[in-house]
Amino acid sequence: MSKAYTVGYGRPPTAKRFKAGSSGNPKGRPKGSLNLATDLAAELGELITVREDGRPHRISKQRALIKSLMAKALQGDARASAALLGLYGRLITEPPEEQNRPLEQSELLILRRFGPRFLKALVKSGEQS
Repeated sequence: MSKAYTVGYGRPPTAKRFKAGSSGNPKGRPKGSLNLATDLAAELGELITVREDGRPHRISKQRALIKSLMAKALQGDARASAALLGLYGRLITEPPEEQNRPLEQSELLILRRFGPRFLKALVKSGEQS
């Protein structure tokens, strides 16, 4: 190397660089510090008092939020309905017994009609790649 090393942006002096094998953050995140998911779970798990049918009930904030969203959706709020259905779609899956049940005749008919077209399209797209 005949050129002299130039110090500048992205080129720190060699003496000030991290040594090989050592971390840039040796202490790391302190034990016991909480991340966003932990904080959110703790906050949603806290109990609050709400009045239903004129009587006080202690429920979690998460439950209260869902009840409030459901009430708005039932009153016709489209955004609340979309939010609820989106949550339902992401969180609720088919029960395991539904996944292993035998196919019905109508489902088999659909697969027989759709299957060959799907395979042709798959082969055709593979040839074009």
